[in-house]
Amino acid sequence: MSTVANQDAYDVAIVGFGPTGAIAAGLLGKKGIRTFVCDKSPDVYDKPRAIALDHEISRVFQHMGIGKKIKPFLEPFSDSVFYGVDGQVIKQMSTVAAPYPLSHTPSVVFSQPPVEKILRDYAESHASVTVALGWTLVDLTQDIDLATLSFKSEDGHTSQVKAKYVIGCDGASSSVRSLVGIALEDLGFDEPWLVVDVMVNAHGLAKLPKTSVQYCNPERPSTYVIGPGHHRRWEISINEGEDPKEVATPEGTWKLLAPWLTQQDGTLWRQASYRFHALVASQWRKGRVFVAGDAAHQQPPFLGQGMCQGVRDAVNLCWRLEAVLKNEASESLLDSYGLERKAHVIELTTRIKGIGQIITERDVTKARARDAKLLADCGGVVTPMPRQDVQPALSAGLLGAVAHPARGSIFPQPLLVQSDGTQVRMDDVYPAGWKIVFSAEVGDDFLQAAQHHHLPGLLSLKLGSSALTEAEGVLRQWFEKHQIQAAIVRPDHYIYGVCQTALDVTTQLQALKLV
Repeated sequence: MSTVANQDAYDVAIVGFGPTGAIAAGLLGKKGIRTFVCDKSPDVYDKPRAIALDHEISRVFQHMGIGKKIKPFLEPFSDSVFYGVDGQVIKQMSTVAAPYPLSHTPSVVFSQPPVEKILRDYAESHASVTVALGWTLVDLTQDIDLATLSFKSEDGHTSQVKAKYVIGCDGASSSVRSLVGIALEDLGFDEPWLVVDVMVNAHGLAKLPKTSVQYCNPERPSTYVIGPGHHRRWEISINEGEDPKEVATPEGTWKLLAPWLTQQDGTLWRQASYRFHALVASQWRKGRVFVAGDAAHQQPPFLGQGMCQGVRDAVNLCWRLEAVLKNEASESLLDSYGLERKAHVIELTTRIKGIGQIITERDVTKARARDAKLLADCGGVVTPMPRQDVQPALSAGLLGAVAHPARGSIFPQPLLVQSDGTQVRMDDVYPAGWKIVFSAEVGDDFLQAAQHHHLPGLLSLKLGSSALTEAEGVLRQWFEKHQIQAAIVRPDHYIYGVCQTALDVTTQLQALKLV
């Protein structure tokens, strides 16, 4: 157990040092925010849970300066092919084509234990972050000024920590959520599944599909995912009358894997039965306490967005906390965290459920009708759909008043060409912060309009200038697609609003007040 000296209140206390908690601690530590983070487990869990990430998360790793350390544990996500009742292809999901909009491979698979260790090490590397492992939260109270957290250590000792704010990143059975009385709302999905991770040998790999697969078979819906290296994952539905504990034994697991592998083809890494849920916290903030990650939401795994959603929570909340703690914004800014994330989670979960309903239809007649409709909708020719198309924009929260398809979406990250001809990602030149980015066509009136604002450190950039010369045309194409001349970009890279005239710039910037 790590030792925590008696001291004044922390700025932020984080309960849970899994991926969401570790990223929150790392982001706050990077900004010098005095942060306490604890976990009841002394070590990183040595089995994989999450298996997929997207380019938004890789961009966060880049911001934290750990992208190169994590890269060896990532591989591009293969296409996913959906097979219908009679074995025909009914749907296919792929990735967007290069040049990539965020300058990272849009979808990747990864090995969670080593990545999680890197995230923890990064958080611990900051002098402003205190880590306590082997600590279990037993009580949480708050008053108008501070929250008080009570812990019991592995050796039975008790301790208290005070903090201005608390983030509960302590998983689906969150103690933080329970102690402050936040309920969960059911979004209408509850099914038993077996999740199996296998390290497959060369003989076994030769038997397996060359793409990831969704088997939309009413007899037993299943998912096959090509992980990094020799890692392969199966998610197999548990039929009515089957005992979840029995199917999760090695004998039961190999029986369900029989259509693909025998015991001679690999080694079981993990097998566990779960109920796939669709749940969201009714509140994301209660006084000085916030919930994030699995403590705030759970969704079926059909698009591999579970960990991604937790990272989005951490990024969304941490830039707000920094602004409030540094007196750059009023505390009311924190209220928009829950507004944004809850609405986004509900919308994405609804879309994931839609994918799940394709996969999990148990009625053969309805499944055949599903297959026929999907094929009719595409004229009998299945065209791959980019996974990124499923990702919704923000629809509520800190957004400009003028609706636009680009508002609430993620601003691109192009490769820039520097004066010496070298290429570098935009965020490495212009780190996270408020920005207004103009198309190459704007005149001086746009630039002058951007000089009048209420934002701390607003950076103004014009495409095509020496400060913003891109290598692949990503931004140019983005401006042309959306028929706009400027984008106001938040510190988390989400677009607050877009502008078509200089007057739009003035109006939106004048309306944007954080204090």
